Amino acid sequence: MSLLNCPVVSLATKYSVLATRYSKLNMPTDPVLVVHGGAWAMPDDMVDAHIRGVNDALAAGWRVLERGGPALDAVEEAVVIMEDDETFDAGRGSFLNRDGKVQLDALIMEGSTLRAGGVGCVERLRNPVRAARKILSESPHVYFVGEGAEKFAAEHGIPLCRNEDLIIPREVERLREYQAAVARREAEQPGSSQQGNDLFAPVAHDATISHDTVGAVALDRDGNIAAATSTGGTLNKAPGRLGDSSLIGCGCYADNLSAAVSTTGWGEPIMKLVLAKWTADRISAGNMPEWSALEAMNYLKQRVNGHGGIIVLDPTGHIGIAHNTPRMAWAYKTVKKQEAGVERG
Repeated sequence: MSLLNCPVVSLATKYSVLATRYSKLNMPTDPVLVVHGGAWAMPDDMVDAHIRGVNDALAAGWRVLERGGPALDAVEEAVVIMEDDETFDAGRGSFLNRDGKVQLDALIMEGSTLRAGGVGCVERLRNPVRAARKILSESPHVYFVGEGAEKFAAEHGIPLCRNEDLIIPREVERLREYQAAVARREAEQPGSSQQGNDLFAPVAHDATISHDTVGAVALDRDGNIAAATSTGGTLNKAPGRLGDSSLIGCGCYADNLSAAVSTTGWGEPIMKLVLAKWTADRISAGNMPEWSALEAMNYLKQRVNGHGGIIVLDPTGHIGIAHNTPRMAWAYKTVKKQEAGVERG
């Protein structure tokens, strides 16, 4: 029996073992970067745009890592690229809420210190992950929401935009069609629009609904890991609704003693399981990231009938990529290999 699994060994001893396991003895580490761009039943005509998008994000993050920059900078830059890409449900081009507005959430977390920064329900930030990074670096707090988050961002040099600048015609039409369909269904079956989880998406547990949350996890040359996740949430969500993406341990987590994790999918079930932290705990117990990612997706489906995807990276550079939806946009790069796709695990 290993020390990690021995019931009589103290928690301090277990952490010491983990720290020793992941110590690089001051030797440089080969960097690794993994990104995702949403888990859903992506139609064939959107595959190329998603693969281009995650590859662009990968290139931006890798430029940081290859020059010896920190994992925290790498995940931030990767996510910014996807926030600026209208293909994804993050930043400009996000789903609209019930009032026809974009409301964005993001979190970034550093594994070496457990520092984190998050924003929720912001309407005037083109790149919410930038604001989240400012909170991590320059605030004693971890989380700001709504107007408070926007005020903090503006005070720290991040320009505000109009909400209209984040809205694109595709999403206006998508919301119009959805709300019209809900109205027709309600007329035919009174009360049907209030049943189950239909408040959040046409059928929130239906894997055909787009959940293009974006995220990244990275390992730098110093052996530190980081994670970031950003989203526009779900179609027709209630104003003020917060999903899993920006909540520590739910949609995003990073700890040098376990793993960096970013999730995507239907947020409510992911939140209930605190899925990112659940997955990291499996790795700290000795499981490999590739198995932990698959296990997380099975747990999500079996426990709460959830759908989504996950990327995982441990401090030794092992990765895990899995989803229980038909497709998920993903890409990864190491010093020896680069790969991207929409089907995995």
